[in-house]
Amino acid sequence: MTSPKILVTENLDAWVALSRSKGQRLVLTYGRYESMHIGHIRHLRQARQLGDALVVVLSSDTLRPKDGLPIPDTLRAEALAHLDCVDAVLLGVDLDQALEHVRPVVYASMGDDEDLAQSKGAEELCIRLNIPFQFTGSPDFGSTLGINRFMSEFGDEVQEYLSLFRSRYTLGQVEQVLDDMSKLKVAVIGDTIIDEYCYCDTLGVSSKDPILALRYRTSDLFAGGIVAVANHVANFAEKVDLFSVLGEHDSYRDFIVSKLNRRIRPHFATQEDSPTVRKRRYIEGYSQNKIFEIYFMEDTGLSAERDAQFCDAVAAALPNYDLVIVADFGHGAISPRMRRMLEERAPYLAVNAQANSGNRGFHTISKYARADYVSIAEHEMRLEMRDMRGNVGHMIDTLAPQLTCSSFVVTRGKRGSTIRSEDGLHITVPAFAKKIVDRIGAGDAFLSVTALAAKLGTSPELICFIGNIVGALAVEILGNQKSIDKASVKRHAASLLGNGGGFA
Repeated sequence: MTSPKILVTENLDAWVALSRSKGQRLVLTYGRYESMHIGHIRHLRQARQLGDALVVVLSSDTLRPKDGLPIPDTLRAEALAHLDCVDAVLLGVDLDQALEHVRPVVYASMGDDEDLAQSKGAEELCIRLNIPFQFTGSPDFGSTLGINRFMSEFGDEVQEYLSLFRSRYTLGQVEQVLDDMSKLKVAVIGDTIIDEYCYCDTLGVSSKDPILALRYRTSDLFAGGIVAVANHVANFAEKVDLFSVLGEHDSYRDFIVSKLNRRIRPHFATQEDSPTVRKRRYIEGYSQNKIFEIYFMEDTGLSAERDAQFCDAVAAALPNYDLVIVADFGHGAISPRMRRMLEERAPYLAVNAQANSGNRGFHTISKYARADYVSIAEHEMRLEMRDMRGNVGHMIDTLAPQLTCSSFVVTRGKRGSTIRSEDGLHITVPAFAKKIVDRIGAGDAFLSVTALAAKLGTSPELICFIGNIVGALAVEILGNQKSIDKASVKRHAASLLGNGGGFA
């Protein structure tokens, strides 16, 4: 080996024993470090500050590289060993083996794109071994997306807003709100939706009939609706229970359960003689443009007897939660009886009543007599008010008092979001999205995280700032392929705010 810092399995235990004899508190981290950059160095420095000695587990060069051929692990190890903040580099040692042998006082994760899958596995190992798990605050400089966000190409209006925001808030304050969410116990209630994406090639207009002909290629199934909301919430809150309705005439229960975060406890009622709500969308494979969609559903809701049982089960559980998040898609899971019960008994009620092709014109937020926090899209508010061009603030001022809302948010797509605080103040935060892959699910993600922030009494502007970050991350994801996690929100916040909020 070219450096005494580089260790292998044979000399790992001896090094650990020597370090412990000196009373050193060991910190462990993992990465492949193929292209060393400032984000890596900041992460390693921050990790080193969590203890007395930093051990880096270096991934094998058999991993698939991002570009070109992998750099040999011996060269990557030598580069790491030259850093004064690194005390040992482990070669040829699996992460689980390293955790078992080193037993660090904390595992530090950068949580960037190259580390994200590994960090999820590491967190599970740390839980099993009772080892604290912590993300560092370093932004994701490693990916092109991270660089683009840091070297921002936002217009002058957004840059000016961010400059003003930095004068009022620090990155540390944003991170504190996100960390405080981990204290919350949450119930999420609403419609389960299976989102089916069928990817096709367009062949053109049929020669016999005036219809568009498509060639089917492949398809994806995503767990959407309230299931997606629950998965987002589970990445932030302490406890999440899911209450929803599945159909009797299909086999999607196992699929839904398999897509749930392992921390979620599901409670399902079954609707007789009905399918689980499924929305099949036909998508042009190259551009990802949606061509048309088909709904498979029976939205009459549960029978009176089953609805009563479902409502009673939710009501009995309500004292166990700090807040209830309702994502009401109007497909029957939230019956009038359930709605009235939640209005009367939910400790803190956050609501979205979504307008979609299956309920448009029949399902608006005014169905609710009470909510503590409301998040709806601008087109949903305009539908409620029957006003295509009126002032957004005036419409919010009309609706919010009807629901006795302490916070009322309207999401406005590329125009960001506008929030009305309890004292009637309106604040608009611009959008931070740079790349739009799919808008489906973005509003649900916004609701999921901002409802937690609102429950914590977060300032209105911070609620929208965090929500717009979540929305920007969500529109980059196809369907509900993955959920939004705390590390990603922190990284995006750091890229927007620069190093004024606490980089090492």
